[in-house]
Amino acid sequence: MARKPRHSGPLFATARSSAYIEPVNDRTPRMSDASIDIEAYLARIGHAGRRDASLETLRQLHLRHPQAIAFENLDPFLGRPVRLDLAPLQDKIVAGGRGGYCFEHNLLFMHALQALGFTVSGLAGRVLWGQPEDAITARSHMLLRVDIGGRVYIADVGFGGLTLTAPLLLEPGVDQQTPHETFRIVETGDHFRLQANIAGDWRTLYRFDMQQAYEIDYAMSNHFLSTHPSSHFLSTIIAARALPDRRYALRGNRLSIHHVGGRTEQMHMTSAAELADTLESQLGIVIPDRAAFEARARQTTIVENHS
Repeated sequence: MARKPRHSGPLFATARSSAYIEPVNDRTPRMSDASIDIEAYLARIGHAGRRDASLETLRQLHLRHPQAIAFENLDPFLGRPVRLDLAPLQDKIVAGGRGGYCFEHNLLFMHALQALGFTVSGLAGRVLWGQPEDAITARSHMLLRVDIGGRVYIADVGFGGLTLTAPLLLEPGVDQQTPHETFRIVETGDHFRLQANIAGDWRTLYRFDMQQAYEIDYAMSNHFLSTHPSSHFLSTIIAARALPDRRYALRGNRLSIHHVGGRTEQMHMTSAAELADTLESQLGIVIPDRAAFEARARQTTIVENHS
């Protein structure tokens, strides 16, 4: 929960916000002293534009990252460890053509933004997608706070099929159009809720507050999500990618294609080979061990065993 202010000085909050927003601690503890290869990262997402710590640069990077790097859970699905320190993140995502889930995406994005001079810190959220509005879920999602020109923005390049494709100003109650959906941030007591307009209905993705989270905090949730038998990341394939005119969202053997403007298509894969082909082509993911992946897909009965 958000902490009460201990002083009466100015707060970094919007005029209508009563939730306390602490100033960013720039001396964030990190898991390692490795530095990001910013040239390789920018090449990976196809960014050749501005590099100043401006809102326009943030918007360009936030759009390009989820277009180039898919959300995916192949490592937990294959029983492989998910490491969050920077060196293996770069090896896997930047050099290896892979994607990852929220911690991997947003930690890599945070390191890139910091290298470009942005003031950025981590936050933690409780996922409410598919849950009752009053559900209390674990703080198992990572998002980012970015401070630019005295204003606070929320960035999140790792929320699966509804990953933001633009940063959002932390201004509760204002509809904010992105290249894909319209989003808004709603203030509810001591926390905020991120909502997306889906076919005219406002759906809550997650709730969050402005208490700064650190890499060690994410390590605990990451361990559970990537190893515990009850984690859905172990039992099925989840992948997503946002292209300029559509979103791809894959769960199990079903691929949904959501076109900007409202039209949706669905495809069902009937063999492990077809599922692997879809991950490699539409999702743009380099499968680390295709034979092992296909065997695991058949074992979990995502597809038929005779493929």
